[in-house]
Amino acid sequence: MIARILFLAAVLLLAGLTGWWLGGWPAALGGVVLGSLLALGVDSRRGLRFNHWLMAPDAANPPAVRGLWGEAAYRVSKVLRAEQRKAQDSAQRMEAVLSAIQASPNGVVLLDADGRMEWFNHTAAQHFGFQSRRDLLQHVVNLVREPAFVSYFNAGDFAQPVQMLGRPLAGSQPARLSVQIHPYGEGRKLLLSNDVTATARAEAMRRDFVANVSHEIRTPLTVLAGFVETMQTLPLGEQERESYLQLMAAQARRMQTLVDDLLTLSRLEGSPLPGDAERVDLVAMMRQCEDEARGLSGILHPPEGQPQQISFGPAPDFALAGAAGEVRSAVSNLIINAVRYTPAGGRIGVGWRHLPDGAVRLEVTDTGPGIAPEHLPRLAERFYRVDRSRSRESGGTGLGLAIAKHVAQRHGGELQITSQLGKGSCFALLFPAYRVRPLAVVTPAPATAPT
Repeated sequence: MIARILFLAAVLLLAGLTGWWLGGWPAALGGVVLGSLLALGVDSRRGLRFNHWLMAPDAANPPAVRGLWGEAAYRVSKVLRAEQRKAQDSAQRMEAVLSAIQASPNGVVLLDADGRMEWFNHTAAQHFGFQSRRDLLQHVVNLVREPAFVSYFNAGDFAQPVQMLGRPLAGSQPARLSVQIHPYGEGRKLLLSNDVTATARAEAMRRDFVANVSHEIRTPLTVLAGFVETMQTLPLGEQERESYLQLMAAQARRMQTLVDDLLTLSRLEGSPLPGDAERVDLVAMMRQCEDEARGLSGILHPPEGQPQQISFGPAPDFALAGAAGEVRSAVSNLIINAVRYTPAGGRIGVGWRHLPDGAVRLEVTDTGPGIAPEHLPRLAERFYRVDRSRSRESGGTGLGLAIAKHVAQRHGGELQITSQLGKGSCFALLFPAYRVRPLAVVTPAPATAPT
């Protein structure tokens, strides 16, 4: 400001002196007027340049003018640079927030006051089949037409979520969604969707599990209670009493087996994965399994009838690294299942073999009735049975294959099942190569010379 006053005073003084020198006081007055006009013109030109820049300001390139207008241009450009930095910071923060929402496993949809979609993330697009170019600014009810959601949206009571089916993906069943709306701002709404398919499936499995366990225990308990009541109220002979006691003992053993299998499953699911320190002696284990199988086969199919033909392959020439008790339980369950479900006179084969990649496989084959293809994917589910009545007659609990599957997975392998209806089945346990160990070689101690 001071520089501008000094500049104006210098111009007027110079113009006045020049006029006085040329023509006296009248000319001096005219010189002052002309000097004022010249100063005003220079200042106006600077003001025009500043105004032109101000119409489309570029903070990095302010106008190169001096004086008050140059100072104003400098201060405005400084303010503009600060505002641009704030806008960039805000844009970066907004981009980070949107990126985080895009990465969210939950679907997010922003609705305006009229229920039109202003923005949605990729998860919401998958849940509902939205397309950004086509569906933005469309009313959400026009695109999500599930009756449960439409009623929920129109009711306006968003205190609790609503469950509905989502848009099915290619080649898969539609997901089960939990959807809830949260009002915010001036009539705007935030719609959140969560895929609860796994949770719903787990809840259904839990209900089925509790119902199956209750049913399996109720049956022998009912039989036991009936026999106890009979023995308490009716006079029985020694032979009848002995027969009833044997039946009661059989039902008690059935409940004990069921409880043992449930405890085994619980222990498998709650314990850490088996390490590599413990070795499974397969040779001794297979001898025990063979004795059990032949003993059970003799009970189910006495020698005077048509005995089963059970053949065990050569003793395995390797050991396994893992939990010996778990592997024995899995192998025993597969062999016992084959004995129980193979009819009299049928053939059962058990053997180990090496695979090209170094893995090993236990195969249990039988000539039983076989299993229809639609049952194979569910055979390892707890309590799943192809024929419930036949399973109860054979004494099975419906948990053997589930135990075998868990053991195989805990050791890095898998349970493989193949079957042909009317021809037989093959149940196999596959163990990976890193679980295979060579048999320990026992070196005899050197003989000592007699003294």
